Amino acid sequence: MPVYALRIEYDGSRYVGWQRQPNGPSIQGLLEEALATILRQPVAVVGAGRTDAGVHAREQVAHFQLEKPLQVRRLLAALNGLLPRDVRVWAAAEAPEGFHARYSAIRRTYRYYLSTVPAALDRTQSWFVPHRLDWDRMQEAGLALPGEHDFRSFCRSADLPTRSRCLVYAARWCAHPLWPHRWYFEITANRFLRGMVRLLVGTFVEIGRGRLPVEILRCYLEEPQRHKARYAAPAHGLVLESVEYGEELPWVYAGASGVR
Repeated sequence: MPVYALRIEYDGSRYVGWQRQPNGPSIQGLLEEALATILRQPVAVVGAGRTDAGVHAREQVAHFQLEKPLQVRRLLAALNGLLPRDVRVWAAAEAPEGFHARYSAIRRTYRYYLSTVPAALDRTQSWFVPHRLDWDRMQEAGLALPGEHDFRSFCRSADLPTRSRCLVYAARWCAHPLWPHRWYFEITANRFLRGMVRLLVGTFVEIGRGRLPVEILRCYLEEPQRHKARYAAPAHGLVLESVEYGEELPWVYAGASGVR
């Protein structure tokens, strides 16, 4: 059965998250409904990550299977003709047999955006923190993150997953190149627990305000059974930036030129 992959960008402000839920519109639900309309059959869409309500994506990856092949470029045009303007499929590909958007992914990168001054244009994609933050303390605290650790202290789910260890390849705070009062936290890992990045960022901000010690992150990681992170950053500052796979797919891009 042919497998097709999609690269999707969305503003999550008015959605209940990636996963279909009964209490409001979801990105998965929109895609499945659009595909069902185009293909005249039910289609199950699987995403690389289940972003929460209000979380955005610059590059979410999803896949679905069909019994018969289709033309990828026509599918792109049809999907974007049906989807709302805050959800765009900007690339699609016929994937190799066995490809799975979630289980084939080897790395995912999230960024969390915040500002210490009120923003007009980016207020729905960044967290305004009205406090002076000590970025040196926050950078020092972040040195504890790279490597493989048990992140159960940073899991928002009431029921812990069977696996709570994640391999973090890189984690850092970066100053925005154009705006001196805007920063983002970037983290790349093989997997993430529910609410993990938001709890990390909330803890960082408390460290930057001097309300928690720099060593607290290391303590949480070394003794996760004794600690639980309490401060979660709001959802609207979080963006799924990219999902990486072991091999490059033959992507076809949306737009008249075929290039994004």
